[in-house]
Amino acid sequence: MRLKDKIAIVTGASSGFGEGIARRFAVEGARVIVSDIDAAAGQRVADDIAGAVFQKTDVAVNADVAVMVGAAIEAFGGLDILVNNAGVAQRNHPMLDVDEATFDRIYAVNVKSIYLSALHAVPTLIKRRGSIVNIASTAAVSPRPGLTWYNGSKGAVVTLTKSMAVELAKDQVRVNAVNLVISETGLTLDFMGGVDNPEIRAKFVSTIPLGRMSTPLDIANAALFLSSDEAGLITGVCLEVDGGRCI
Repeated sequence: MRLKDKIAIVTGASSGFGEGIARRFAVEGARVIVSDIDAAAGQRVADDIAGAVFQKTDVAVNADVAVMVGAAIEAFGGLDILVNNAGVAQRNHPMLDVDEATFDRIYAVNVKSIYLSALHAVPTLIKRRGSIVNIASTAAVSPRPGLTWYNGSKGAVVTLTKSMAVELAKDQVRVNAVNLVISETGLTLDFMGGVDNPEIRAKFVSTIPLGRMSTPLDIANAALFLSSDEAGLITGVCLEVDGGRCI
């Protein structure tokens, strides 16, 4: 198994990409902290994964993130892998129509969370020469109109990933990202502007050369590779799992 005896935290793991990553990691031998703000859904996922532990976390709150990392240490004895997956979307509409509270929440969850998780997780990751995988987006490198502030938040994730990778290389902690393309998750409706129908789906899919949206398993497989020893010389990479959309 590719993650045998590794200890992982996956944020936003109650559904979608995070759930897919948590399940895939467990199959490969990892002991997983399922972290999410949704207690009922997160506990459901953890209960369905052998040996997993649920920890309710708002990744934009310092104290919550500290408790999350502490839960991994208490339950399993340390931390080898941190997957910063939790994120929020922006409803697809003009940039000037986004209110300040929505802007603040996008950047708190998508960007500040990486700062907070680094504060609390990096010291433990250094001890175990662990790794971080940040879930970014094709929005960072090939932005769609109507998603300006979300695009910017994911651009920040890409830049942070590269800078963290360089700074932590001396400590043998690897930091990578996955740039995913639109998928069938709880955020899909927002990306489509609140309307989901065959015509709008066809418009989005037409921009993906391989002709389909991503799936949680697609993203989980990428995160698995980047977290495994097979990627031991890979750091600072933002892997596009996008069916060719960014070409």
